[in-house]
Amino acid sequence: MTRVGSGGVVIRTLKAGKTFERDVKKLAPDYRHRLKEKLGDLLKDPRPPGLGFEKLKGHNSPPIYTCHIDGNYKFSFEIEGDVAFMRRAGTHNDIDRAP
Repeated sequence: MTRVGSGGVVIRTLKAGKTFERDVKKLAPDYRHRLKEKLGDLLKDPRPPGLGFEKLKGHNSPPIYTCHIDGNYKFSFEIEGDVAFMRRAGTHNDIDRAP
């Protein structure tokens, strides 16, 4: 069941782009497993505690958001309606340079 998050945001579907899929294949198996768990959390609650959900500054058209996989890795996405379009997954530096 998807709950309404902050600002009425509801995410019902995740769609992965080719870049995101390529990035995920490069992750170590442990990080791929953690990413899968975090994506499940994102579907349950768009702003789950401990996920480090944030909007990237300077990216307003479209707005880009990030969530933490762990202390060194995160993923980025856009939200359109109730769909989260997954953009990138990688280290903080990689995502901050090219979300």
